[in-house]
Amino acid sequence: MRQRSSTKWRKYPAEILPLFVAETDFPLAPAITARLTEAVALGDTGYTPPDPGVRDAYVAFAQRRFGSEIDPARVRTTCDVMMGVVEILRAVIAPGDRVVVTPPVYPPFYDTVPEAGGVVERVPLRPTGDGWELDLDGIEAAFADGARAILLCNPHNPTGTVHARGSLAALAEIALRHGARVISDEIHAPLTQPDAVFTPFLDASAAAGEIGFAVTSASKAFNLAGLKCALMVTAGAGSAAVVASLPDEVEWRTGLFGAMAAVAAFDEASDPWLDGLLATLDGNRRLLAELLEAHVPGARYRIPDAGYLAWVDLSALGWGDNPAVKILREAKVALHFGPHFGQEGNGHVRVNIGCAPEVLREAVRRIGALVG
Repeated sequence: MRQRSSTKWRKYPAEILPLFVAETDFPLAPAITARLTEAVALGDTGYTPPDPGVRDAYVAFAQRRFGSEIDPARVRTTCDVMMGVVEILRAVIAPGDRVVVTPPVYPPFYDTVPEAGGVVERVPLRPTGDGWELDLDGIEAAFADGARAILLCNPHNPTGTVHARGSLAALAEIALRHGARVISDEIHAPLTQPDAVFTPFLDASAAAGEIGFAVTSASKAFNLAGLKCALMVTAGAGSAAVVASLPDEVEWRTGLFGAMAAVAAFDEASDPWLDGLLATLDGNRRLLAELLEAHVPGARYRIPDAGYLAWVDLSALGWGDNPAVKILREAKVALHFGPHFGQEGNGHVRVNIGCAPEVLREAVRRIGALVG
């Protein structure tokens, strides 16, 4: 793994086990390797064409995996999900408008909103006892007070929550009632486990299709973050017109290798690889629960519905608001800093379980050695 040159394996010295940034350690899907190898052999490294096939590939993938019907004419590509979010936000809010986020949430949300000219308004997820849900009353209050949009994480990072269809439909009705927009980051959707049901926001209801935008990519599920290709998806005519009006340069930012890899990833030939990945992650998400119980008593962890990111509460250990600092320094394990996800992350860490079980076992063993 240390032959790789990406952030996960190069940020820290060799004695550090890296379980922080959202990269996985698995080989690429064979179809992706074959397509990129062919492109390099051909010297096919020029500009991305107007239609590299990503739209049609994703439409077919979404139908197979989610039962979603998408009009390919209402799909545009761009560089990455956060870039798509920023460009859509710029188009639907005015400078100074407030945009709701639902912490604890992916740290770049706090940066992309101001990049688009907005102001972050925090409406934390509501703990349910065995998970989390959207605080619909809090979101409605924010919209009633003038917030113009919400940046939704579906499935949610870092908790791994797959939002229920009813909750998404209720959110859409609230947004429609107040003239607000919903931008749904759905990058973790392909990683929803079979025992959960992912509902694309645009499918939640007619209102969702009217006021919503979805932004997604193959990059998380297929480990393609360095290859730069994301999709902006709409259903309603008004939302489609917003995306269609974005400057051509937004689409020109799509990477050619990213587009090639995405087409291969979304192809039916890669479905068995994705199913195998989900089975591996299912084993790891359950293994982490066993390891924490054995080695880190006091840790609180709910097995996620989707993704390869585990949200672990270490508050009971007395390691401060940011326990990942102690763990990095003393256990030589790099985890994502909980407070970066918002103040709701104090006392928490995010653990990347997209690794070999042996790596996960060693990491938790090292952390457990710190427990007095």
